[in-house]
Amino acid sequence: MTAKPSLELLRSMTDEHVLRAIMEGERLTRTEIAALTGISKPTISDSVRRLTEAGVLADTGERTTGRGRAGSYYSLAPETGAALVAEITPRGVRAEAVDAFGAVVARSRAELGRAAGPEKAAAALREVAGELADGMPLRCAVISAADPVDRRTGRLVQLPDEPFLIGDLDPVAVLAPLVSGDVLVDNDVNWSARAERDGGCASGVDDFVYLHLDEGLGAAVVADGEVRRGGSGLTGEIAHVITTGPDGSALHFTDFFRETDLRQPATTAIDVDALRARYADVLPQLADALRGVVLAMIAFVDPQLVVLGGTWGRDPEVLDALAGGPAAPREVAYARATLDEPELAGARAHAIDALRTRIVQHATEQQRGAVVTPR
Repeated sequence: MTAKPSLELLRSMTDEHVLRAIMEGERLTRTEIAALTGISKPTISDSVRRLTEAGVLADTGERTTGRGRAGSYYSLAPETGAALVAEITPRGVRAEAVDAFGAVVARSRAELGRAAGPEKAAAALREVAGELADGMPLRCAVISAADPVDRRTGRLVQLPDEPFLIGDLDPVAVLAPLVSGDVLVDNDVNWSARAERDGGCASGVDDFVYLHLDEGLGAAVVADGEVRRGGSGLTGEIAHVITTGPDGSALHFTDFFRETDLRQPATTAIDVDALRARYADVLPQLADALRGVVLAMIAFVDPQLVVLGGTWGRDPEVLDALAGGPAAPREVAYARATLDEPELAGARAHAIDALRTRIVQHATEQQRGAVVTPR
């Protein structure tokens, strides 16, 4: 015999259907929710009452017009809060608060700088998050960092020749007093790959490599539709892949730019303006160096597609030079990344999903009597 689901389980399932419908529709009447979910209107009315009493839903005060009895429009209560989305780059720390409908409701920014160190970076992150937290409860956070990230701790990792050095920053600890829920930290290249997978040039492709070619160098590996971070989270650090140098000798990919005087002064960061100005004379050698990196990725992860992202990675000249070279041992397609600010788009999409899940979880906890007010 199959046990019947408990009343508590049925209620929690109904409540989730109601919340998911409202998160998609932003404001709905009970009749509209019943039509969208296929659940009877009396059951929906009971759920709306429970969720309103729990402080998760609120009557907006708006009413339907026309013939028949007026219906009330319900939406999420302001107390459900927002998700924090932040990116840490040499340009500074930029943050936004995003609600469960996907709207950016507030923004903040703090200046930083290259090689700022962990104390300045922590202060900047704390500043922007604190400014947003003053206006609304922050229920979760997603951070994009232009440095390698330890997947177990969320700490930033300092590797040799990294152009953006801020040391052993711990965003999870910095944000703990300001964010009530989980804080997820990942590398900006991984977030970019997720964004291109979900709505960019890699849509529908389960196995691809995203090459980030900018002031810094990086890659993300997507296999079976998921970003693969590796044991410690450092998959895709291509700066030290051995490839072909400008004179044909073997060297680390990052050293190609040292050998060709294409680094910014006193740093390993690539001088993008100088690189573009010298495409006519360095592009053939650069394409050979890039091809060596691609061959390594083909050998180890077997992608269907190589996506070129970053400021100079998206230049048509780079794609033409790379695709026009000798054929690889296994065929692979190339594409230019299509999204602007993909790292922020990827982090934002994950933050919205995380916030919606947190709201549903809170409603379930309320139903079980586990909590009294939103955490």
